[in-house]
Amino acid sequence: MAAPKKGRSSSAQSKPWRSLALILIALVALTGGMFASGHTTPRLGIDLAGGTSITLGAVAEDGNEAAINPTNMNTAVEIMERRVNGLGVSEAEVQTQGDRNIIVNIPKGTNSQQAREQVGTTAKLYFRPVLATEPSGGTAPQNPSPSASPSGGSDKATEPEKATGSQSPAASDPASQSATPSDGATTQGRAVTDALKKASPSPSASGSGAPSPTPSASGGADSKLQAQYAALDCSKQSVRASTGEGAKPTDATVGCGEIQGVWYKYLLGPAGVDGTEVDDAQAVYDTQSGAGWKVQMDFTSAGAKKFADITGKLAQNQSPQNQFGIVLDGEVVSSPYVSQSITGGNAEISGSFTQEEAQGLANMLSYGALPLTFREDSVTTVTAALGGDQLEAGLIAGAIGLALVVLYLLVYYRGLSFIALLSLLVSAALTYTLMALLGPAIGFALNLPAVCGAIVAIGITADSFIVYFERVRDEIREGRSLRPAVERAWPRARRTILVSDFVSFLAAAVLFIVTVGKVQGFAFTLGLTTVLDVVVVFLFTKPLLTLMARRKFFANGHPWSGLDPKRLGARPPLRRTRRPSHPAGPVETKEA
Repeated sequence: MAAPKKGRSSSAQSKPWRSLALILIALVALTGGMFASGHTTPRLGIDLAGGTSITLGAVAEDGNEAAINPTNMNTAVEIMERRVNGLGVSEAEVQTQGDRNIIVNIPKGTNSQQAREQVGTTAKLYFRPVLATEPSGGTAPQNPSPSASPSGGSDKATEPEKATGSQSPAASDPASQSATPSDGATTQGRAVTDALKKASPSPSASGSGAPSPTPSASGGADSKLQAQYAALDCSKQSVRASTGEGAKPTDATVGCGEIQGVWYKYLLGPAGVDGTEVDDAQAVYDTQSGAGWKVQMDFTSAGAKKFADITGKLAQNQSPQNQFGIVLDGEVVSSPYVSQSITGGNAEISGSFTQEEAQGLANMLSYGALPLTFREDSVTTVTAALGGDQLEAGLIAGAIGLALVVLYLLVYYRGLSFIALLSLLVSAALTYTLMALLGPAIGFALNLPAVCGAIVAIGITADSFIVYFERVRDEIREGRSLRPAVERAWPRARRTILVSDFVSFLAAAVLFIVTVGKVQGFAFTLGLTTVLDVVVVFLFTKPLLTLMARRKFFANGHPWSGLDPKRLGARPPLRRTRRPSHPAGPVETKEA
């Protein structure tokens, strides 16, 4: 029988404790990092922790199917992610599904309604001069509109009246002043006509260089918009949903907006600035002047010029009132007053904003329009109780699978099952700590398919032990003692384990790349546990078996060790034979 080779392999055989110390240090370091980071449990996905899952389907406008392409879909995902993260939702998931669907998963504890409005809104944003406005039901608030001023300007004020030197919109616009019970319709019609005439200036009036708007080009169009504005009832959801549909940026239009719980209707002029010309916007809290929450905007170079133009014309009363509307998908989300031309490329909107309102407006201004229109196909809400039930079911399934593996190892491998169980515990500890750390690091969330992947990994890990144990048993059947059998079996078992784990990892990688949604959780967990299987077998199982082979219980082949030569049907022990020594000098032959 050949003796073990000397050198590097011999050193590894004689000092297996080095490998054991290495994996122990790694386990302690990961556990310490887990407790130091404060993330001692894996982050749970929507299906386990509870939350809302929204499915959005892309819609081809005017039959333009070519617009629904991977580039536009990926752009939409990026914008939606920025919008949701802008709400402070750091654990939301936004990803494509198929060719034209986007899945948005929002964890519990988040304002799901606000998030739904943010992610699904196309966000066609325009700055339009307000030609007329009045309440459309309810009582007008005292300070209904915020004010706009240069960012950091000394002349800004927190109250709209101070910023504009005028009364509230209901009192200052021509339409509302004339809307009395006796002759309201006639007077309002004249006011709207005057406003439309003033909104049809030369191409430079809107600040965008666009041609004169068509709605006011003829009396027929004026009459149609007059009637639409007079009949507009913004207190009805069905009316608000269709307000402003089909209006072009160069058209005058109508819109609805809510201010302090009261819905206003607006007559709006052509767009002066496009929302894509806002470079950045953020909500800040003004502690110096006590103005509260406000929104600061930075424009692009082209947008700065247009914004200065439109605010200058509004301040000079070239519009029926010095007010512009920020119009998002037909809804007036804000209508600040202007008291001067705002130059320099930055401005701020201040007023009676709550933190949520300021952040929502800044979100819309910052992240711009989606390249596609989306419809909300489905909304699924998973309660925390249902998620807990699913997690409990997954853990029970894992416990049953683990119990079956342990039972098989105990019955078939007896004493060797001790090594297998310790290896499974080390693998489980490494998997748990890595999952807990990967949650805050890369956003990994443990969902139900990921739990299934972890359960499958129990079998993969146990399979590696079985391959090695069977190789050792084969060597014992050949008549070798345990210590050389452990070393001779390792090279062949190692090759088999590596090939098997490589195939599993390759399948997991392909599955992770080509699939979307929750299936990726299964693929990621399967790949992670496959890599850990190699680490545990090389740095723990093999060194531990080398140490155990030096113990009499295993070395002498105790019947409960799982390595009893008689039970394995071993051949007689192999003995080392020596060649006969040749005599020194020539051998003489005798002739007959």
